[in-house]
Amino acid sequence: MSPLGLLSAGEKAEVMEIRIPKVSLNKSVKDQTCHAEDMGLRAGKVVEMLNNGGGGPILLKINESRIAISRGIAMRVMVKRITS
Repeated sequence: MSPLGLLSAGEKAEVMEIRIPKVSLNKSVKDQTCHAEDMGLRAGKVVEMLNNGGGGPILLKINESRIAISRGIAMRVMVKRITS
């Protein structure tokens, strides 16, 4: 497994888990993670990396939707690459 934030554009992967800190001084990390799950980023889903260039948010394709998530959240999402 590796973090979603390390995928290159065009790579596909299955979401294995989203690591949420049990004790966090920063409540917004938990809120952002829950928001990502609300947008469809859940364990078992297949995602495709559309844009992972630079230091800003990343763009993903989940089902037929495109979502942008922060790089910090992307590094908490553990995925298993799908090789063709």
